[in-house]
Amino acid sequence: MVPWCKALPWNKRQLVYFRGNLSSMAIHETTFSFPGQTNFYRGKVRDVYTIDDTYLVMVASDRISAFDVVLPRPIPYKGQILNQVATQFLEATRSIVPSWFLSTPDPRVAIGYLCQPFKVEMVIRGYLTGHAWREYKAGKRVICGVAMPDGMREHDRFPEPIITPSTKAAEGHDEDISREEIIRTGLVPEDIYQQLEDYTRALFQFGTAFAADKGLILVDTKYEFGMRDNKVLLMDEIHTPDSSRYFYADGYAERQEKGEPQKQLSKEFVREWLIANDFMGKTGQSVPQMTDAVVQHISERYIELFEQVTGASFQPSDHDADEVYRRTLAELEKWQ
Repeated sequence: MVPWCKALPWNKRQLVYFRGNLSSMAIHETTFSFPGQTNFYRGKVRDVYTIDDTYLVMVASDRISAFDVVLPRPIPYKGQILNQVATQFLEATRSIVPSWFLSTPDPRVAIGYLCQPFKVEMVIRGYLTGHAWREYKAGKRVICGVAMPDGMREHDRFPEPIITPSTKAAEGHDEDISREEIIRTGLVPEDIYQQLEDYTRALFQFGTAFAADKGLILVDTKYEFGMRDNKVLLMDEIHTPDSSRYFYADGYAERQEKGEPQKQLSKEFVREWLIANDFMGKTGQSVPQMTDAVVQHISERYIELFEQVTGASFQPSDHDADEVYRRTLAELEKWQ
């Protein structure tokens, strides 16, 4: 039993998942070399390959980050789960916003168009939770230039979803920024920023309805956008456990009335565990030890989120890095 979070009930399928060495079940990083490769970038979670300065290959590793720090141990199946959730939603939202996404040749790989990214993340919050709550609890009533009502409690719903952008940092912590500052500093032109806001609200509305159909509440999430051929495209992942937070709808009102913690599907429990062990990514702090029990439990929670959010049974992939490369290479030949 993991002490900082109630463990999920075991079943035969989960027993199969976690046989053997946990580290050997995960892909921490890739070092592929594709024909026509013109660039490579290793993000906190994804390894990103640029092909012919036209396409991107995003390989979702099993790395996990919190407080903008990559934790020392990978989480089995996390990359597969992130990629499969993201690509499902990218497909489902094509009628709302055009995206970078073209195909997924492997459960942990997405191929799409190279875009010029905006250096802001569009964070949208329906509830006072996580970072917003920590700011609120500290006495702040304005976040990213947006006023928050007095008298709210943790996990209360905002009267209307609020957009709280952050700067997209190449290294270190992302920083809160207001709409006005984004426009004033020229990070995004005003007309384009209005388009980003409109897309953000439309995507969140879709995600909220989709989650409700699965008995979930989409609490908050973030979207990233870029430009290609003078057109705004949705980039990267959407509505995944790394970019989003979900509550279980059943019992939400009762728990809120009693002041009890909400039952969450997100990686907030990882952040809470780190905080409880005196780590918030600040200088001089050390990441607490990640035992096998901790790693396994985080993986269980990601599997739970996949099945709850998608409504599908999780089918673990046993593809090693070589197989991932072969499948991706074969798919790239169709586009080049």
